[in-house]
Amino acid sequence: MIDLIQLDFIRNALFAVFLCGIMGGIIGSYVVVNRIVFLAGGVAHASFGGIGLAYLLGTAVLPTTFVFAVMVSVLIGLMTMNDSEKMDTVIGITWSAGMALGVVFLELTPGYKGNLMGYLFGSILSVSESDLLLMLSCTFIVIIIVTVFYRNLAIMSFDREFAAAKGIPVKFFHVLILLLLGLALVVMIRVSGLILVIALLSIPPAISAKFSKSFLSMISYSVIISLAAGYAGLFFSYWFSISSGASIILCMTFFYIVADILDRTVLKVGI
Repeated sequence: MIDLIQLDFIRNALFAVFLCGIMGGIIGSYVVVNRIVFLAGGVAHASFGGIGLAYLLGTAVLPTTFVFAVMVSVLIGLMTMNDSEKMDTVIGITWSAGMALGVVFLELTPGYKGNLMGYLFGSILSVSESDLLLMLSCTFIVIIIVTVFYRNLAIMSFDREFAAAKGIPVKFFHVLILLLLGLALVVMIRVSGLILVIALLSIPPAISAKFSKSFLSMISYSVIISLAAGYAGLFFSYWFSISSGASIILCMTFFYIVADILDRTVLKVGI
């Protein structure tokens, strides 16, 4: 095992899981509390258009996908800002349109397309140093923004009417959360892929919410759970030669089942 850690791609994978765990724990908590899990899934799938665009233009995939994901996030935010009831419709349209654009862009791209499965279902062992640099930058930006605006973001997430009464610019922070979601997708796409990223954003916060007494503790527990499941999944993927993204999410699912059983039995009776 020590010999494996000396390999560059293994070290890159370990660091990628670390960044993904931090990002998933932080942004996932906001996604769950704001009840925008479906929106996160819509943005993730629509981002396939960014992958196709990167292949068509011959640009780096992650930066191009990041720009595309942010644009989709902001578009959804602006279109549903004054009419949240039509959010499901807008998400469904952008979800399907983004996927369709990705397919069209790829069909227009001449030559070999490469391994697209890695972007759809994750390919953590192929994470490069340039990918890590972008992931680290995105994680650093998110930590700074969440730290600076933590109080306003937390109030807005739990009670928007109260936040508006307190003079907090709700619309601004709503769009800001969507921007942070776009950053999160860039960090997590190489670990789980676009198809499975919604699980990384929703399962750890759903677990931590069962045992947390404050929003800050919910974020902290989510990060810990994400890291634990991430490294456990990476170990099982190596041991059984299976997909790392799928393995990580199966570990998270197992954690959720255990947490739910504990919540329904041990914790309910006060033991």
